[in-house]
Amino acid sequence: EVKDVSERFLQDLEHRLEEDILRFDVCDIVLDHCQALRRVYLPYVTNQAYQEQTYQRLLHENARFPGILARLEEDSICQRLPLTSFLILPFQRITRLKMLVENILKRTTPGSRDEDTATKAFNELKKIIKECNSSVQSMKRMEELIHLNKKIHFEGKIFPLISQSRWLVKHGELLEVDTQTMSISGSKLKLPTKPVYLHLFNDCLLLSRRKDTWKFMVFVHAKIGELKVKDLSQKLQGISGFIFHLQLCDNQQLKHQILLKAHTESGKQRWITAMFPSDPLEDIEQASENEDISQVQCIKGYQAQEHDELTLEKADILHAKTITSDGWVEGIRLSDGERGWFPKTNVEEITSRSARLRNLRENIRIKCVTQKLEGEQ
Repeated sequence: EVKDVSERFLQDLEHRLEEDILRFDVCDIVLDHCQALRRVYLPYVTNQAYQEQTYQRLLHENARFPGILARLEEDSICQRLPLTSFLILPFQRITRLKMLVENILKRTTPGSRDEDTATKAFNELKKIIKECNSSVQSMKRMEELIHLNKKIHFEGKIFPLISQSRWLVKHGELLEVDTQTMSISGSKLKLPTKPVYLHLFNDCLLLSRRKDTWKFMVFVHAKIGELKVKDLSQKLQGISGFIFHLQLCDNQQLKHQILLKAHTESGKQRWITAMFPSDPLEDIEQASENEDISQVQCIKGYQAQEHDELTLEKADILHAKTITSDGWVEGIRLSDGERGWFPKTNVEEITSRSARLRNLRENIRIKCVTQKLEGEQ
C-alpha cells in the first residue's frame, strides 16, 4: 500500500512535468496527496522499530537470510543500496518533501495564490511529520520506561517509575568528586572520585550506584524544579576537569549536594542544559528581535545517537547556541524549533551576515503565513 500511494503521487508529478516543463508547480499535487500519504506513512513509520527488530532477528537467527539478502542487494535495480536504505525511504521522502515545499514557499510572491497553496501543503506535511514523530516517540518512551523499571531499584522506597507523562531525557555515568578525602600532590589538589549514574527524566532526576552491569540502586532523587546547578570548571583553582555542583532539594530545602565531573566540556554542558533547558522558540524569537545570530548549515546528515542529540538533514539551517572546545554544537533548527546537540564536523558556519538575516526573514515569513492559515482554520 505504501508503494501504491507513492507510485500514484510520482505519476501525478510526472504527468504535470510532461504538461508544462517550464512551469512545474508541485504544491497543489502534494496537497492533494497528503491525506493518502498520512494514511499509509503514519502506521508504517510507527512500526519501523519492530521492522528493524525483525530484520536483525532474521540476520542472526536465520542462516539462509544473509546470503539471500546479499544476492538480492547485488541486483542492478538496487543500485548497490542495502535493504535498510529502502525500508527508511518513506519517512525520508516525507521529510524531504517538506524541505522542498518550504523552499518553494520562500520564493512565492507574498499574498499570491501560489503562496496560499504552498502554505497549505507545508502545513499538512508538518502535521504528518509531527504525528509520525509523536507516535514513534510515545511507543519508544513507554518501552524504555518498562525496560528501566526492571533495572532501577530504590532504597526502601516505593517510586512508581512507569507513567504515561514521563520520559527519559538523558542518562549516563559521571564521576562524583570526594572533597572530604582530598590530598595535595605537588602544586595540585588530588581529589578521589567514584562513579555515579544519572537518569534524568522530564519531571525528576535519579542518582544511583551500579549494583552490577545492568542494575542501579537509587540513593537520592528530586523533582526537576528542585534542582540547582553551578558550573565550577572555571572557579576551582588547582583542580582540573569539567566540574559542576549539583544540589537536590525537597520543598526548597537542601536534601543532597554533590560535585560531579564529566570527561569532556561537551559532556558537562550537555548535562547542565538537559537539566535546565530554555524554550527553543523563545530563543529564536529573541534572536530575531536582535536581528543577527550565529548560524550553521548542515553539510552532512547526522542521525541522533543519544536522547539529547538532534538528527540533521543536509541543508538544515540552525541557530548555533553553544559550541564546545571538543567539537560539539547545541543548535536550534530554524524551520521547526527542534533543539539538540550534534558534531561540529557535520555543519559549517554561515559567515555572511546578509545570508543570516535572509534566513531569519524567511523563517519569520513562513511562521507568519502558517499561523495566519491556522487562525483561519
